Amino acid sequence: MNPLPHQLDRTIVIQATRDVVFRYFTDSARWATWWGAGSTIDARPGGRVTIRYPGPVEVRGEILDVRAPELIVFTYGYVNGQPPIPVGGSRVTIRLEEAPGSSTRLHLTHEFTDAGHRDMHVQGWRYQLSLFGNVVSNEVNAGAVNLVDAWFDAWAKPDTGAREKALTSIASPGVRFHDRFSLTEGLADLFPHIAAAQHFMPGIRLHRVGDVRHCQGTVLVDWVARGADGREHGSGTNVFTLGADGRIVAVTGFWAAANSSSQ
Repeated sequence: MNPLPHQLDRTIVIQATRDVVFRYFTDSARWATWWGAGSTIDARPGGRVTIRYPGPVEVRGEILDVRAPELIVFTYGYVNGQPPIPVGGSRVTIRLEEAPGSSTRLHLTHEFTDAGHRDMHVQGWRYQLSLFGNVVSNEVNAGAVNLVDAWFDAWAKPDTGAREKALTSIASPGVRFHDRFSLTEGLADLFPHIAAAQHFMPGIRLHRVGDVRHCQGTVLVDWVARGADGREHGSGTNVFTLGADGRIVAVTGFWAAANSSSQ
């Protein structure tokens, strides 16, 4: 390949482990969920890369280096529909580093022969890596609705041992819970707080209303608080923050009406 003196760089953090992120570069089905139907990747030196954008616009390339779960390098050039970067005419390097909380820091470098072609791809990569972060997060948090329901169910369990076991399985040890009545840090602080809520507000529990809304590890959930007799005592929205391991790391509750407690 000719010298490539012009490059763009971009770094993002994805709430998933490196192994999870890297499999999108070794599995054509996952690769296509990022780039679009018909996109494929053969993750071995000399293997073919195909990216099919809407339009249709097609990019082809060749794998130059691959080292799971930390590095993949491939050439990048247009078959049709874009500026005249020939197949093999530019080079993409993606490096994955471990980041705090079992997340992954992704560094992308795209090298070009022409500064104009580089500049034309800056926003494209900003957009495509945003899509990629969402695609990975959607897989990691595919069970978000079950996680949320388990959280509400755990708050209503009357047995202390069963309640603490349930919360330990779905929430991180340092889970933060904040609402207008709560400011707890960690499971050890949350456990007695829930016991007190059950003592002072017996029979009241939260029920999810409608579908959860998820974006890159943040989940919005509407709820209604009902007593054992079915009477409504309030409503609101919880914001759940999920970690790279799929467990809950923080919950913030917003009440729509002045009432007793949130879960």
